Amino acid sequence: MKADLRELRTASARLALQFAGIILALFVVLGGVVYIVVSTGQTEAAKRALADASQVDSVHDAPHDLLITVILPQGRDVSPNLPKGLPDERALQEVARNGGSITETVVAADGKSYLTQTDVRRGKVVQISYGLAEQQEEMGRLLTALVISGAIATVAAALLGLLLARRSMRPMSEALALQRRFVADAGHELRTPLTLLSTRAQLLRRRLSRGGGGGGGAGAVSVDDDVRSGLDEIVDDSRALTEIVEDLLTAADPRQNVEPERVDIGELAAVVARSAEGRAHEREIVLTTTATPDAVVTGAPVSLRRMIVALVDNALDHAGSQVAIDVSTSREEVELTVSDDGPGFGDGLQDRAFDRFASARAEGGSAGRERHYGLGLALVAEVVDRHRGRVSAVDREGGGAQVVVRLPKDAAART
Repeated sequence: MKADLRELRTASARLALQFAGIILALFVVLGGVVYIVVSTGQTEAAKRALADASQVDSVHDAPHDLLITVILPQGRDVSPNLPKGLPDERALQEVARNGGSITETVVAADGKSYLTQTDVRRGKVVQISYGLAEQQEEMGRLLTALVISGAIATVAAALLGLLLARRSMRPMSEALALQRRFVADAGHELRTPLTLLSTRAQLLRRRLSRGGGGGGGAGAVSVDDDVRSGLDEIVDDSRALTEIVEDLLTAADPRQNVEPERVDIGELAAVVARSAEGRAHEREIVLTTTATPDAVVTGAPVSLRRMIVALVDNALDHAGSQVAIDVSTSREEVELTVSDDGPGFGDGLQDRAFDRFASARAEGGSAGRERHYGLGLALVAEVVDRHRGRVSAVDREGGGAQVVVRLPKDAAART
């Protein structure tokens, strides 16, 4: 329960941070647009102020927010309290020498910026400067307000997102916790009978190996051999079932981590084939296995065995007389191919073969040999996906079906 609550809090915090990040990004974009619009408006206002003073050529006629410098034949007339750095001597000299006009240049004086315009008016060189200090202070206040409001909006969005995420995710968390408890309870209930079955089968096999179950005649020896073989298969199958239950419990709870191991797919396929020989014999199906050496992948042995078992069971369900398991390798991949000589997948079913309860049967049901998969191939697809592999299903040219699994080869086995 504590783990579920911790997981809920972690997921809620992650969603809240993502929501806050989105709000912050939107606020930055909006604030940037507002800042650009206001800055552009202030720049235009400064330019209009200079344009409105286009006829001013005397310091006595200048508005209070403009600073004037006029070059006269007898000297220079400037506005009182002209800051150090004004006028722009370079612009004055250039206009006095070449004439023309130098408009809208920014000059720094006493730590403040001034927008200046220099031209010739009625034979006099005039430079008008417009102070940008108020505009810069206003832009600074605007930027501060945007930053503060953005921070407040981000914190509020994070808190609101956390509240909403917890409220919306609580039913999901409770459902997942209920599912995990059900799986854990079911797994516990399955473990006990499987353990007892395996233990009793092993005890019975030991008694038979000591001769306790033998008969007195030659026919009894033959029966004992069959019984021993059957008991061996029961022990192997019960062990495999126990491993499958453990693997299903692990798959049902993604919080559990299973350490990957190096698994030889060829050897694993041979083990599965041996356990399936009894069923194949009952159905008069020839089961063959071929494998190249060093077909090693990295993964969970139980999951990979469950995958091969599902593929072989599916092939045995639909085969006419033959099932083939082939394991081959390339430089980067291990390829497992399970094929049969049954009716095949049929048109359009290859893409749906790995869906749960996929079927080629007619809607009303029929007594034919159409393929029906239940959960087997769906579990195969899940195992392959967990091992970063690929799986495909095709119809063979000579009839029958073929499922090909490609898994990444273990790094140490690559040449």
